[in-house]
Amino acid sequence: MTSTATARVTAPPHALPTPSPSAEALRIRLADAWGEMGAAWGVAPAIARVQAYLLARQAPLTEREVREALGLSHRAASLALAEAESWGLIERVAEPRRVGRRGPAGAAYQAVGDHWRWFGRVVAERKLREGDPIVEILEQTSAEATAVSKRRPDDRDLAQLRDWLSTFLVFVRLFDRAVGLVPRLEPRELERGLRLLGEIDDDTVMRLVRLLEGLEDEDVLDLVVALSHLSPTSARRATRLMSGVIRTVAR
Repeated sequence: MTSTATARVTAPPHALPTPSPSAEALRIRLADAWGEMGAAWGVAPAIARVQAYLLARQAPLTEREVREALGLSHRAASLALAEAESWGLIERVAEPRRVGRRGPAGAAYQAVGDHWRWFGRVVAERKLREGDPIVEILEQTSAEATAVSKRRPDDRDLAQLRDWLSTFLVFVRLFDRAVGLVPRLEPRELERGLRLLGEIDDDTVMRLVRLLEGLEDEDVLDLVVALSHLSPTSARRATRLMSGVIRTVAR
């Protein structure tokens, strides 16, 4: 009798612990703040709120659990989850707490736990949705300004606009290319690069930037291209050799 009663009140396997009110209040506050910040990233607040809440819960949740926690309607929750999934912020998994039910397994959602992975996806998605269209529009406008300027060589205002568009397009292309490199890196490569940068103090970074100003572009590019063709073993030897030479020259 006792064992039967115990079985009735014991939580089923994989049951999600009931969140404490204090922890849940903090999660909701974080989700709300993340939603406001998401707008600055070009991500809809509802999508950012869903991602932040799932990140903070650290467990797969069903659509119902998400919408009840965040106070969303069924439609709003479904749309936010679908969009967050398309952005690569969350992923769909089998419902882990489907115990003793018939029929096909339900769906649940969990945040992509590797922060460098979802960060790279956000950058890639923003480039696709925003960066690439802007570059295309600027290219078309610049080409049109050049063509019209040829037909109206005396229009000084048009000539100034043509020159500005040409210069601005170069800037946007450079920025767009730099942003486009981020998603091409593996998450661990991106993490290591930024971690190493974080270990270099600001004064050292600024000295390197100012040092580059005194070098010819061709010399810098030749060095970078040469280094990129080295094997890891050769690169380690070259790094040690260069470090010794630089310390000797700096004395």
